[in-house]
Amino acid sequence: MEQKDQLFKQIFDTNSKKIFHLCYGYTGDEDSANDLLQETFLKVWQNLDKFRNKSLISTWIYRIAVNTCLTYLRSEKRQAKDELTDNIIENRPEEFSEKNEQVALLYKSISKLEENDRLIITMVLDELPYNEIADISGISEGNLRVKIHRIKQKLTELYNQHAGI
Repeated sequence: MEQKDQLFKQIFDTNSKKIFHLCYGYTGDEDSANDLLQETFLKVWQNLDKFRNKSLISTWIYRIAVNTCLTYLRSEKRQAKDELTDNIIENRPEEFSEKNEQVALLYKSISKLEENDRLIITMVLDELPYNEIADISGISEGNLRVKIHRIKQKLTELYNQHAGI
C-alpha cells in the first residue's frame, strides 16, 4: 500500500499544475477548477491499479480530467465563462496592460469554441506533444495537425471579432 501512496504522490506532483490549468480553462473559476482537480485525482487513485502502460500516464490522467470536465459542463449546463474577462479586468486594474487585454481576449475567444476544439487548443497552449494530444483526443496525428490549423483559423476570426479588428 505504501508503494501505491508514493507512486500517487509522485504522479500528483508531476501532473497537478497542468490538470488544474486544464480544469480552469473549462470553468474559468478557481473553486470549480480545484474541485475538478480533486475529482480527477480521486479517479486516478481509484483506477491506478488498472493503468496498463499502453500510453503515457500523463496522457491517461489528461483523458480522465477531460472526461471529468466535460461531465461537469454537461451536468451543470455551463459554458466557459464570459465573465472571466470581466473578472480579470475588475480584479487587477493596476496590472492591466495591452498584453493582459490580449490574453483576456484569447481566453474569451477560446470559450466560444466547441468543447473538443477548446480541449485541443488548451493542450496546444500547454505545449503537449502532438502525439500525446492525438492519443488523448482519439484522432490520428495527421488529422490532428489539420484540426489544429482549422482551430487556429477559427480562433483568429473570433479574436479579431472581439478585438473589433
